Amino acid sequence: MSETSYSVLGIFDTPDALMQAIPKVRASGLGTVEAYTPYPIHGIDEALGLRRSPLGGMVLVMGILGAITAFGFQYWISAIDYPIITGGKGAGSWEAFIPIMFEVTVLFATFTAGLGMLFLLNKLPFFGHPVLSSRSIKGITRDRYVLALEAEDEAFDSAAAAEALREAGAIEIEILPAPDRSPFLTSDFILRTLGGIFAACVVAGLAMFFATKWFPLLAPMRYMEDQPRLNAQKPSAFFKDGHGMQRPVAGTVARGYLPTATGTQDEAASLVNPLPRTPEVFALGRKVFTTRCEVCHGALGNGVGSLTAAYGGKPANLQAQQFRDYPDGKIYWAIVNGKNAMPSHAPYLTERERWAVVHYVRALQRAQNAKDEDLKVVAP
Repeated sequence: MSETSYSVLGIFDTPDALMQAIPKVRASGLGTVEAYTPYPIHGIDEALGLRRSPLGGMVLVMGILGAITAFGFQYWISAIDYPIITGGKGAGSWEAFIPIMFEVTVLFATFTAGLGMLFLLNKLPFFGHPVLSSRSIKGITRDRYVLALEAEDEAFDSAAAAEALREAGAIEIEILPAPDRSPFLTSDFILRTLGGIFAACVVAGLAMFFATKWFPLLAPMRYMEDQPRLNAQKPSAFFKDGHGMQRPVAGTVARGYLPTATGTQDEAASLVNPLPRTPEVFALGRKVFTTRCEVCHGALGNGVGSLTAAYGGKPANLQAQQFRDYPDGKIYWAIVNGKNAMPSHAPYLTERERWAVVHYVRALQRAQNAKDEDLKVVAP
């Protein structure tokens, strides 16, 4: 093969002319036939005798290998090397392995597709394909169609290849020189690359160092020691006593953590309901009572027709004289702390909601008491 001839390009005006020329050029047997077009042409792969790309098969095989690899590692860890029973499932329960199997399958398949396409099919790191530097490349990317005869061995005859393309209908011929295939990773190239990387790292590091020195508080470069904070274990000049850790103000409690004023139900009898008797308070008490209490105590607080009564239980009859005589503080204490089978409602109700329920219970008791008095009046 001549030192200056690697490939001969024949330029065609239309895709039909290109398709008609392909069988004629292939029949000459002068070299490898390649086609370069600005867009895909239907049937050109079959005309050139190109086999289907192996990339799909490569990705499938490596994806399956990734799934098997992930399953094997997880099974060995979970069932053989360090078996642990979790949730009553067997140590080798494969269902739990699926997320990792999926991720590793995608990892293997993605790397195979990318690296296989670049290094196996596109022949990287060979960057100097002659067609990319030819005069015809501008036409190939716009409206010209090129058929190339590329050298297969040293016996390649560029003159005969050019004649074959002309006879096939090419309107223009271009002979491309052989590319430079000198070694890519030379010691000089490696040293220059490493030197460039080192210099770039030094420059970037120094630039960041001096930038943080000149603008230490420029967002987002905020330092922890520059933010407003207080170490509770160290002295503080902000407070008069010099301590960083302060006790709560005497006679106060944290918002939302108001405790029960008394420890027992009898001691709670002295508590006074702080809420006024207003329509808003009674509406709130009714809402909470219906949600939390009515299921056991019934609509009037006597448990009749309630869920507890249906199962044979005996909830407290709030209409009994015992509970009518209860002070408000005792009912409030029972709501907060629970009583007998009734659990505490303190975690679910605010202070205002608890006292509103007490008001509503009192209203139900007064209503029932009025009905009882009416019955006494009309009784024979």
